[in-house]
Amino acid sequence: MADRGASFRRDLSEWRIALVAWRLLVLQAADPVVSAGMAEHSTYRAHPWRRVEHTLGSGRRLFYQDEETLRREIARLERAHKRIRGAGPDGRPYDAGDAATRAWVLLTLFECVVAMRRLGGDPYDAQELELAYAEFRGAVAAFGLPGGEIPGTAGELSAYFARYARERLEFTEAARYLLGDLLREAPRPRRLRFLGDAGWRAVRLVVAAVIRELTVADLPPAVRERLGLVRTRRAALLSAVLHRGAGAVVPRLPDRLRYRSPEPARPKRRHPKRSHPRRDGRGPRLDRFFREVLDQTGDGSITVHDLRAMAHNVCWQLELDEAGEARVYEAFDSWWEQLRAVMDADGDGRVSREEFVAATLAGCDRDEAYLERGLLPALRAVFAAADTDGSGFLEFDEYRAVFGGPRVHPAELSHGFRRLDTDGDGRITREEFLAGFTGFFTARADSVPGTELLGRA
Repeated sequence: MADRGASFRRDLSEWRIALVAWRLLVLQAADPVVSAGMAEHSTYRAHPWRRVEHTLGSGRRLFYQDEETLRREIARLERAHKRIRGAGPDGRPYDAGDAATRAWVLLTLFECVVAMRRLGGDPYDAQELELAYAEFRGAVAAFGLPGGEIPGTAGELSAYFARYARERLEFTEAARYLLGDLLREAPRPRRLRFLGDAGWRAVRLVVAAVIRELTVADLPPAVRERLGLVRTRRAALLSAVLHRGAGAVVPRLPDRLRYRSPEPARPKRRHPKRSHPRRDGRGPRLDRFFREVLDQTGDGSITVHDLRAMAHNVCWQLELDEAGEARVYEAFDSWWEQLRAVMDADGDGRVSREEFVAATLAGCDRDEAYLERGLLPALRAVFAAADTDGSGFLEFDEYRAVFGGPRVHPAELSHGFRRLDTDGDGRITREEFLAGFTGFFTARADSVPGTELLGRA
């Protein structure tokens, strides 16, 4: 009986959860509070795959790990949600601490696991469903949500979803974007790096069509009706083929292939090729830094929200305590103020790619005083943000948390770290960081160590 009660945990870590991952995001984004928070505080446009990983990864920490991991994850979510509040584009206030919204987000995770089993042809029976839901509620109780927000039994979930869809859900801008343009614009996942940009652009069109059709087909009927979406026969057939195929194959795999490990595997290191000097590589380097590091929301400009999204991602990966998170957010806010003060030429509170590149090139070319007036204070703020434990050094995990991304291969990032670590002691001092990063922004040739802090271009 105990083993059956743990089935929800196992199913959450099964690889076929990927088939309902986009469905999960759409269900959550259809809540206006979630949508408003995503618009200003999320990196889902530029890093959609990271958003999926964070959502599922958080679920695994909540339901798959021990009580201490559960406690830390809830504390981390509480700290993150305190910062997600404001007014949406339509003027309506939103607050991620809203109890009804938090309950909805949690329950969509459970419902998607149930849907995965049902669509795959191996649904929970009534007893298994109640046992799985009791396990789920046991973890959710640690959030301290008001009584009545979480249905008492699994049998009440159908009515809850229908009511919530009717009273709260909307076809929000975030939900529309998830089902539309995002899928056609999504960056290449790291695992598909071998396709190259041209190959991924071709594959992406097919992926976009498949994910959209599958997601619409799999949404609960009450949600489809509320959002005005139609489940076509073609979509229904696609859903049946994919889910039934996965349901027939995946459960028969050995556990090491069937389930995803809670801990991500360390990337293998590769020996880098030699870099070749270029005449003036600053423009492409600055453009790449803007796209891959600064523009977290993927809208072509950077604001305080991009820097805070970076801070959130750093804290998320390194699992910092409250004091550590506060230090990281303070440092990233300082970094933003440096960027805004030096580069926001039109005073609109945003720094465009053109403003960033032009201001950096002009400042470096105009006079050396620019370094101390604009660049070096910003770099000191970056170092403070990356140095999450306050040790005065950057370890590789800290470096990766700030400068890693879906478009930067782990081997390239490791190479950049080693290039900055000029004394080879396995950590980067502030002096090494400032010298290397200054070279990234100012060196015309690509042979300076700092020009490869993101790996080779």
